[in-house]
Amino acid sequence: MKLHLLNRTSLQNSSFTVTQHSDSHFLKVWHYHPELELVYILKSTGTRFIGDGIEKFSEGDLVLIGKNLPHMWLNDDVFFEEGSTLRSEAIGVHFKEEFLGKHFFQVIEMKPIRELIKRAAQGILFVDVDQDIKNEIEELVHLEAFEKTLGFLKILYKLANHGEYRLLSSPGFLNSFHKTENKILDDIYEFVFKNFNQPIGSKDVAAIAKMNPSAFSRFFKRVHRKTFTRYLNEIRIGYACKLLMENQQNITPVCYDSGFNNVSNFNRHFKSITGISPSEYIKLHTQN
Repeated sequence: MKLHLLNRTSLQNSSFTVTQHSDSHFLKVWHYHPELELVYILKSTGTRFIGDGIEKFSEGDLVLIGKNLPHMWLNDDVFFEEGSTLRSEAIGVHFKEEFLGKHFFQVIEMKPIRELIKRAAQGILFVDVDQDIKNEIEELVHLEAFEKTLGFLKILYKLANHGEYRLLSSPGFLNSFHKTENKILDDIYEFVFKNFNQPIGSKDVAAIAKMNPSAFSRFFKRVHRKTFTRYLNEIRIGYACKLLMENQQNITPVCYDSGFNNVSNFNRHFKSITGISPSEYIKLHTQN
């Protein structure tokens, strides 16, 4: 997946934009932009890629993505089938941290929102959000500029005080993405996300980075604070979790589809990274 910088600059003389999207599928582009993005999924299912996090998404999901955090919403295969009448609908709010002025969120009253924006650097999935908040997001589409601004501030404040959430990307990915060696890292991420479920190793990625294997290993561990093998296995297990949620009884094909070459190895890495076995993971999500 080639990483793209997208221009989300408003064309409507507005400090932020609220857009309702409706199409056969979402934009199939691995991208980033300087604006934060609040996304409310109205209709659709698929896989959400945010930083190094890979998870299934579905209707009702509400996510806040930090500035310059790479992401992509990839619809399930059924959305791309010929003759499909399925629709992908979402409301997206794009805004810069300083959209109300450089120091607006620095005042003491705005501390909750300021902290929310910091957390969004890793991507946030809000859990068990009241329907009232989701309704307010839908109403933003129809409001005039002043009411829209006030309404959005209220939504941010409510989300800032919403205690149930999960961070979607690891601190290691975030820290590495903002290093000065971005071009090298962009090439590495593109290669890994495109080939993580294939037989690849640190030597293959070292060649992409134009380094010898030893230098690459030192470089990668310095910026990620983990080995490349651990990083690759975390990506694979994240994808495996998504597959297990979709096919909740089929551990063996998930093992091979996510890039592992035997079930024993897959089970060991799965428990090391998630803290539970694949069968326990299936049971947990079946109950939920």
